[in-house]
Amino acid sequence: MKSLRFTLPLVLSLATMAFAQSDAHKSEAQKADAPKSEAQVSFDTIKALAGEWEGPVKTDMPEAMRKHLGAGADIKPLHVTMRVTSRGNVLVHEFQEAGTPLDAAKYDHPVTMFYLDANRLDLVHYCDAGNRPRMTAKMSPDGKKLEFAFTDLSGGNSHGHMHHAVFTIIDANHHTEDWTYMLPNDTPVQAHFDLHRKG
Repeated sequence: MKSLRFTLPLVLSLATMAFAQSDAHKSEAQKADAPKSEAQVSFDTIKALAGEWEGPVKTDMPEAMRKHLGAGADIKPLHVTMRVTSRGNVLVHEFQEAGTPLDAAKYDHPVTMFYLDANRLDLVHYCDAGNRPRMTAKMSPDGKKLEFAFTDLSGGNSHGHMHHAVFTIIDANHHTEDWTYMLPNDTPVQAHFDLHRKG
């Protein structure tokens, strides 16, 4: 009788674990059978860009701003790293001037996080301007373009903020990025990255 007293809780515990695992497998199977939302398809599309990219940058920076920045206005080729993290729940996008060391104290090195928020694909851009704009995606009908529209801003706007982004997928090894920066006087500055996969 004594051994039954110790065995019964163990059997019940194992049975509970087995049912819980069975329910988890059922819910995973149900998820696999359910059609993906537009946000999920968009997220899968942008996660496929994970890897190392490089390419030239063009910008429509106003001439007065170019003169003010001097040598800092020269646009060098860009290096972009994208990696999936957090068990597949986040895509991290980082860019910097190509050929420079990873030194965030010396070089610009903004980081953007892409993630699903309920039924939306959002990005948060951790900007060198010291703020964090959030944008929400809309996918083109052909699935080749993701356009991120401004939602809100955390942090100050004394230096302006990133306001809009468009990712256009040409093929598995070539995509473009168009980023719009809004100056404090509401003048947009646009940058076009033409990126090719490295390696």
